[in-house]
Amino acid sequence: MPKASKPMNILFVMADQLAARCLPVYGHEVVKTPNIDALCENAVVFDSAYTNSPLCAPSRFCLMTGQLPGRIEAYDNASDLPSDIPTVAHYLRRAGYRTALSGKMHFCGADQLHGYEDRLTSDIYPADYGWYCDWDNFEDRPSWYHNMGSVTQAGPVYRSNQLDFDDETAFEAKRYLYDVARQKKHDDRPFFLTVSFTHPHDPYNARPEFWDLYDGVEIDPVRVKIDDAELDPHSRRLRHVYNLDEQPVTDDEILQARRAYYASISYVDSLVGSLMQTLRETGMDNNTLIVFSGDHGDMLGERGMWYKMSWFEPSARVPMFFAFPGAKGQKRVSQSVSLIDILPTLRELAGDDAAGALAGPIDGRSLVPHMQGTGGHDEVIGEYCGEGALSPIIMIRRGAYKYIASGIDPDMLYDLESDPDEVHDLINDPAHGEIRDAFRAELAENWDLDAFRERVIHSQKRRKLVYEALTQGRVTPWDHQPKRDSSTMYMRNHLDLDDVELDARLTVPAAGE
Repeated sequence: MPKASKPMNILFVMADQLAARCLPVYGHEVVKTPNIDALCENAVVFDSAYTNSPLCAPSRFCLMTGQLPGRIEAYDNASDLPSDIPTVAHYLRRAGYRTALSGKMHFCGADQLHGYEDRLTSDIYPADYGWYCDWDNFEDRPSWYHNMGSVTQAGPVYRSNQLDFDDETAFEAKRYLYDVARQKKHDDRPFFLTVSFTHPHDPYNARPEFWDLYDGVEIDPVRVKIDDAELDPHSRRLRHVYNLDEQPVTDDEILQARRAYYASISYVDSLVGSLMQTLRETGMDNNTLIVFSGDHGDMLGERGMWYKMSWFEPSARVPMFFAFPGAKGQKRVSQSVSLIDILPTLRELAGDDAAGALAGPIDGRSLVPHMQGTGGHDEVIGEYCGEGALSPIIMIRRGAYKYIASGIDPDMLYDLESDPDEVHDLINDPAHGEIRDAFRAELAENWDLDAFRERVIHSQKRRKLVYEALTQGRVTPWDHQPKRDSSTMYMRNHLDLDDVELDARLTVPAAGE
């Protein structure tokens, strides 16, 4: 890990619902990601990184705060992240960084910045409480739930909501980088820029040029097939959540959806490439740390399941790598880590030595020891309280083992070294009784699942009431409205024309410079 002579810029790129196993750097032989592959050639790559909650908003809140879902009430996609919980943007801004967000972060509530000095786009998802879960009325399927239309309608498209959003996200991020370069004489702070794309999240559609990359390519079929009767209770409930029992899909539709998903990954890769080109053009590539991760994965038909919301590997495991300026070669880290570890890592890398004792607890641990080869933890804790759950579902990954438990379902135990596809539940295996009992004792010591469940249900009811009230009469949206003063853009008469042109110009260096 090279030492920086001055504070590094940080470009944090996120891809939504990107399963780690679908990237070539993690062994996939079909997906095409030349730009990500190039970054990973000189990076620290984490082979066993996980979300702390396999759902969009909770996973992002955990990442932003370095804290577990139960501590910050990050229960579902309508959870409100309290404004007084410090985020990585708060910490880095306090440490002297200019902070900006382009794209998705799924903040709910009136605070749509959470420490970012600039937010360059709106979000693709609503900021109100309308997507609250209702465990008391599980059989009801609200209209915003996933369904299987994303699979049955998979294929190439010229435009979509998601393409509009990610094209804008990339454009605004690149314009911000150009602005940073042009404004250095006025503001020489390092930047922390988060660029968060919504692809390859369903619906599974892609532009023809990316769809055509996979023309004639044999798309890998589902690897793990489980009879419906053999599914665990949570997995069976998820089939109800996305209506799979009433909208079955064919093998051909599954392959079409996977092809579109892979094509969307290639689209994200192209956007990553355009960001890297912008860094090179601005001359900031030699002092910018690139951090890349997802928020959770996608089952993509494995075990007969789709999307996320599950602790099985395709849904729970995420890509994560750190590409340092000037790094030579690739380092692989095999220990299990998670998204909550990003905040303390970036604080340490940014030189934020202020302990912030009054800022509250941080559950994540710095990844710097892993990067330096001096040790590091090998543990992930996760909590899921979203769709399909009826009680908090806890996941502990430590060493070779993954343990999953909730207050209402049988617990499960898997040895991921010998059984990476999680087809052999060891919970009743006498040879693993001591390991099982140790996990059960840890669960009992650290979680009161009945009390946890009551807190979740109380939050659901509270947000349901607020949402229903605020949708009556005049509605005041919380959605972020990007502000841009057009009176100061381009050519206006309050400034000298030569000065305007000079400030806006980013020249091409002469040969040899």
